[in-house]
Amino acid sequence: MSHPVDIHVGRKLKQIRTLRRLSQTDVAKKLNLSFQQIQKYEIGSNRVAASRLFELAQILDVPPSYFFEGLHDNNNAAPAQDAGMEIVTALAAIKDEAVKTRIKTFIEDVSGVTVARRG
Repeated sequence: MSHPVDIHVGRKLKQIRTLRRLSQTDVAKKLNLSFQQIQKYEIGSNRVAASRLFELAQILDVPPSYFFEGLHDNNNAAPAQDAGMEIVTALAAIKDEAVKTRIKTFIEDVSGVTVARRG
């Protein structure tokens, strides 16, 4: 059975990978791993070693602490389905870049949060 921390770290990995528009294969190649290993990390069935977590943080341009953000909010319970992750996944599936941009702008307007542009 997967540990709740491993599940949390895996979900955070999937979230940032999706936000960066990288496939599991893209990340795996940078780590010289199979995409199946990334899948196992993301579902929490395999633990991510500290050194690997550091490499992932560099590849995904986040601090290593990113993977633990919100962990205390879960009170060590198995994380519930993240509605934000569902939105990110749905947005990533949209092929039309103009539509994606309009939706992103709408979300920024409603939330009052502007997402930094990557370039």
